[in-house]
Amino acid sequence: MELKTSPVITRYPGTILSRFDVPYPSCLTFNAGIIRYEGKYVMIFRNDFGSFEEQRLDGTNLGLAFSDDGIKWDVEPEPIMDKTGFSEFFGEYDVIRVYDPRITAMDGRFYLSCAIDTHHGVHGGFAVTDDFHSFEFISVTVPDNRNMVLFPEKIGGKFVRLERPMPVYSRGCDRFDIWLSESPDLIYWGNPHLVLGVEDVPFANDKIGPGAPPIKTDRGWLIIYHAVDLDPNRGKNGWEPYWRKRYTIGAALLDLDEPWKVMGMMKEPLMVPEGYYEMEQGFRTNALFPCAALVDDEGKLRIYHSAGDCILRLATAKLEDVLDLCCEKRK
Repeated sequence: MELKTSPVITRYPGTILSRFDVPYPSCLTFNAGIIRYEGKYVMIFRNDFGSFEEQRLDGTNLGLAFSDDGIKWDVEPEPIMDKTGFSEFFGEYDVIRVYDPRITAMDGRFYLSCAIDTHHGVHGGFAVTDDFHSFEFISVTVPDNRNMVLFPEKIGGKFVRLERPMPVYSRGCDRFDIWLSESPDLIYWGNPHLVLGVEDVPFANDKIGPGAPPIKTDRGWLIIYHAVDLDPNRGKNGWEPYWRKRYTIGAALLDLDEPWKVMGMMKEPLMVPEGYYEMEQGFRTNALFPCAALVDDEGKLRIYHSAGDCILRLATAKLEDVLDLCCEKRK
């Protein structure tokens, strides 16, 4: 299937963050949560360490960085979290890694969602911080669930999240969809709704899932999500013996009051992997993953995304152009 990036997208040349920017052992830097706070940009990023040259991974931690413009970043001298994060919910030796952070600011506090690999499955977890260094660990899901993103305000008096359960047994393959659930306290979650199924996305045949936390607009909640198509004819790409998937980026609009209802969506990708950074280097090439999205002072939509599970990059578009594309496809 031939896919193209939408012409409304402009890619920032080069990288936003790579292993060369990190002052401690680093191999792959990607899948970062980013927000704006008090005139600055704040990033919590996934840092895999090992040897890029030897294509070896030894572990994962989370790093913290700050920026005045969202392009040039100053990374803190030490990681802020490792696999002991969320360990209170599991056995002493059960947690393998904590990774793929997302940040949502709400009521003056900063909520971190992330994935947690354990010897008993993959989980999603929530923590909250006031200073980005000390965290209160709130809750974890049962396995298998991940890619959780929190809406930036309560809806109907409840916290609301998007998530991607992973029902391999019941569906027999990767057919992962975007779901929504709600909570009074970030601990007890329920009232689930299916938001988007793989079958709803023409450029996906394998799985879809949340990417960046939703953005509130006058036309609905804008969600930037990842979509995966599988082609058995694809050969080796990146470090693994074979890599037959392609990760692209999609956009959709959800109802402001009933956010499980899709009001409009693009029937074609917003972005697809292109060029050297996304096709010819990295742990897994042919892969884009949206992890943060925000509107800057000029009204432009900034989409921070991983390329090749290796580096962090930036793309921009006029917010109204993306909203128009979502609504246009509804006709």
